[in-house]
Amino acid sequence: MTTIQGPAVFLAQFIGDEAPFNSLDGICKWAADLGFKGIQMPTLDTRFIDLQKVAESKTYADELKGTIASYGLEITELSTHLQGQLVAVHPAYDDFFDAFAPKNVHGNSKARQEWAVQQLKYAAKASHNLGLNAHATFSGSLLWQYFHPWPQRPPGLVEDGFAELAKRWLPILNEFDQNGVDLCYEIHPGEDLFDGETYEMFLKAVNNHSRACILYDPSHFVLQQLDYIQYIDFYHERIKAFHVKDAEFNPTGKQGTFGGYQSWANRAGRYRSPGDGQIDFKTIFSKLAQYDYKGWAVMEWECCIKNQEDGAREGAEFIKKHIIKVTDKAFDDFAAVETNKAFNMKNLGL
Repeated sequence: MTTIQGPAVFLAQFIGDEAPFNSLDGICKWAADLGFKGIQMPTLDTRFIDLQKVAESKTYADELKGTIASYGLEITELSTHLQGQLVAVHPAYDDFFDAFAPKNVHGNSKARQEWAVQQLKYAAKASHNLGLNAHATFSGSLLWQYFHPWPQRPPGLVEDGFAELAKRWLPILNEFDQNGVDLCYEIHPGEDLFDGETYEMFLKAVNNHSRACILYDPSHFVLQQLDYIQYIDFYHERIKAFHVKDAEFNPTGKQGTFGGYQSWANRAGRYRSPGDGQIDFKTIFSKLAQYDYKGWAVMEWECCIKNQEDGAREGAEFIKKHIIKVTDKAFDDFAAVETNKAFNMKNLGL
């Protein structure tokens, strides 16, 4: 068993245009002052990281690590959630997702996808140069709009969709493999990988690729009413990253799991700050420790009620309290006897 690393914080929801959230030094000092030990870094804002440069320059990678380490922090994983989304986009969403990419590829889905794939390949090399062994991303989606089949889906549509998804991701997975880094898909509504069944479909399509791993975030499973504890039992060998984000599901006579047309605060299923929702993190941390999870516990703030800075401060303490320092001895060692095969055989009646 392994003691989970943490606490860490995903910076995506905190980066902004005002101090201390507008510079690497400022946000690192802020995170360290709250008690965080690690930061999960999004990779599209060059004020914090130049992804291509980290991929191409070990010197720059070492300088970046040094700056972060000067605040008592380390990078847990890089994140290409937005770029990963663009690896697979159904045409219905083209206009919506252009905002995730540089303006020079807007309106050109082929060029946008090529840019996204290159970003992921940079991320593989950058992670290697930074000494990281896991990376966080989204799978993208060719099928999400068909998840509730009305009208009926044409036969083979889902299978063809996963075959195409695998075709797009296999070269990227191979790049991560060459760099010794696990590619962790956040299992998330809106992505083609949104639960256990879809993850297994993808895994089969990529020939059980050893680097096709999971970023486990139980909040997305609460909104789906999926057993997020048993999910760990099923997939613990593939879970290589972990988001600590809370959620709650409060169905009414007016709405349930399909309540997405309402504002976040008015939905039956909504995200909350760690400790404010319904998730049994005590059991989650126990399970992950039991299954020898070697990664980080990374707080992701997406609460629809609480202020983000309060959520971050409370989240750091929440994770600290839940990390289990695993034991190196059995509770009944005090009554142990020396190993003696002859004595054992005698007690077996042999």
